[in-house]
Amino acid sequence: MKAFAALIDRLIYTRSRNSKLALLVDYLRHTPDPDRGWAIAALIESLDFPAVKSAMVRALLATRVDEELFRLSRHFVGDTAETAALLWPDAPGAQADLTVAAAADALSAATRATAPQILASLLDCLDADGRYALLKLALGGMRVGVSARLAKQAFAQAFAVPVDDVEELWHAIPPPYAPLFAWGEGRAERPDLADVAFFRPFMLAHPLEETTVDLAEYAAEWKWDGIRVQIVHGGGQTRIYSRGGEEISGAFPELVAAFDQDAVIDGELLVRGEAQGGEAASFNSLQQRLGRKTVSKKMLADYPAFVRVYDLLAIDGNDLRSLPWTERRRQLESFVPRLDDSHFDLSQVIEARDFNDLAERRAGARDAAIEGVMLKRRDAPYVPGRRAGLWYKWKRDPLTADCVMMYAQRGNGRRASFYSDYTFGCWSDDGELLPVGKAYSGFTDEELKWLDKFVRDNTLNRFGPVREIEKSLVLEVAFDSIHSSKRHKSGLAMRFPRISRIRRDKPAEEADRIAALLAMVT
Repeated sequence: MKAFAALIDRLIYTRSRNSKLALLVDYLRHTPDPDRGWAIAALIESLDFPAVKSAMVRALLATRVDEELFRLSRHFVGDTAETAALLWPDAPGAQADLTVAAAADALSAATRATAPQILASLLDCLDADGRYALLKLALGGMRVGVSARLAKQAFAQAFAVPVDDVEELWHAIPPPYAPLFAWGEGRAERPDLADVAFFRPFMLAHPLEETTVDLAEYAAEWKWDGIRVQIVHGGGQTRIYSRGGEEISGAFPELVAAFDQDAVIDGELLVRGEAQGGEAASFNSLQQRLGRKTVSKKMLADYPAFVRVYDLLAIDGNDLRSLPWTERRRQLESFVPRLDDSHFDLSQVIEARDFNDLAERRAGARDAAIEGVMLKRRDAPYVPGRRAGLWYKWKRDPLTADCVMMYAQRGNGRRASFYSDYTFGCWSDDGELLPVGKAYSGFTDEELKWLDKFVRDNTLNRFGPVREIEKSLVLEVAFDSIHSSKRHKSGLAMRFPRISRIRRDKPAEEADRIAALLAMVT
């Protein structure tokens, strides 16, 4: 655990991506199995120990430390794992160390009844740094700047293997990835995925920065506002993967049941809405289905999911990714009619005379589920990641509104000491300020320091980690779209809100009204 704790500590205080990569490469090369596998899985937050949750840790800590001391410390530190690691009393005669694998095995075997005793015995083996690493392993929420993509690149660099191969194998092999490391180190052949519904890395797009694109060379499609998914059928099973390779099949059982073709498709997962006449509803509706391990019959009926298919990556055992888009599209158009049309349809190509015509269509597209246009080079193969000149995304210009800061909350990780998460609102017709969104991005580090000081200097009330702020600061908020929502008092929910400008020049009473936002609802 000492080496893992040291790695976490160095990653937290290393901001350079290349430096983080070097740290991961060194750790993977010099740490034995299975510790390195469990560690890397924890860093990218792909572990789940159901019996160990934050509430259990807090209850356990209360048996060793005064509860009020923990509450005050947690409020100051901003992180449960770090607070518990620091407050947990050192046990006399603690062991020199504990392996990551031993900790993972113990946590995996824990039940709700045995978890407190197991976790306490593990904590007693470690110093404060080791306890922090253990608790982050158990609870997740590392926030050390290590994405799954970075971890895969580190693996590829550590063992001199193609990162695209790593990407495919990674999601087919569970932690601690022993067959993956054996292949990487040349101790075994590449794992055979013939009977596995495995993930293929997505092809991604660059933002369009040129003023024109020749539509003779590029095909245009709408960029739908759902979540990008890949559906794979192989080895007698069907799996649905998100863009990051996370399996989300459990949340969409109707799609799993409906996709029984020996094929791999790439598309946009959406839900149908009654207000849209059975067409795609807003992302806000889709959110009701996301993040669930199981769904009720009512949820299935109220938010029926379907996939608008973009691409065909494989069919009947044949990999199509090396073919140009035009040929894949031809085969896709023949394939989609084989699917249940209540759950799958084809993303249509936009017929435009020229780029200017396409620009006009994009500007006028305020459909609830459209967020822009995709441009795909007609002769391009399907290749992983972003490749210059092949695919472009041309998103609609963002909407903006002037809102008033209402509440602020501490961030996490390197922002744990700053109030960096801001809830903001707009005025109702009767003069009440109603929350319309929350944002924690869009500002520079210098602006964050200014905002943090403003929060501290203008606090009216404290509610645990949240501060109520004097309603005097206007924030210009950019967002992709806005939708009706029954979950919020204002009746509105923003899509991808971010702070675009701090309006120190504007009086709070001149901020936008709810009526102005209602006019933007799609």
